[in-house]
Amino acid sequence: MHKAVVFDVDGVLIDSYHAHYQSWVDVAEESSITFTPEQFSATFGRTSRDIIREVWPSGEKMSDSEVISLDDRKEEVFRQIIREKFPSMDGAAALVEQLATNGYSVALGSSGPPENIALVIEQLGIDSWIKAVITGSDVTQGKPHPQVFQLAAQKLSTPPDCCVVVEDAAAGVTAAHRAGMIAVGLVSTGRTHEDLNEAELIVSSLRELSPDTMSRLLNAQP
Repeated sequence: MHKAVVFDVDGVLIDSYHAHYQSWVDVAEESSITFTPEQFSATFGRTSRDIIREVWPSGEKMSDSEVISLDDRKEEVFRQIIREKFPSMDGAAALVEQLATNGYSVALGSSGPPENIALVIEQLGIDSWIKAVITGSDVTQGKPHPQVFQLAAQKLSTPPDCCVVVEDAAAGVTAAHRAGMIAVGLVSTGRTHEDLNEAELIVSSLRELSPDTMSRLLNAQP
């Protein structure tokens, strides 16, 4: 059986919660705006462009090009922050390697910018183990739409029912199920066990996962 694991990136391979918050604070300060922890919590998981239009006082009046420019600046600051102290999830690189060397095709499925995903792959040193990468530049529909995972399966030439998705967000779990895949929920910063209760398996660390875990999940399907 051709089998695959598709990893989300933010909150799964890297603990990026605090870096994303700090990048919003820094970019807001450049516009003389205060970005609060409460605003971050309330908008966590939404697209940057939606957040800009809601939080910036002039957001609703901004042109698409202005929003895109501000979004690009926010992601640039985010990358600067994680380069200085890369927030790798414990066990991330080891798990990717274990899966790839035990017969699994491994893909990344994220709505983040390709520059962010490339930096994560580089910092984790997993380039040789990754068979497919889907980023925000490849999709027109964000999670919970299944497009990102459907594209990953297509790139891997793997049937959806032979794919396991590792996600940290409810929208990602829903997207995995809508794509016809099994979902593993990882409780990470800013998430709770309850957020992920629709997943077939919920874990608190990537160290709890292995090739055998993935095989058991796939074999348990009706």
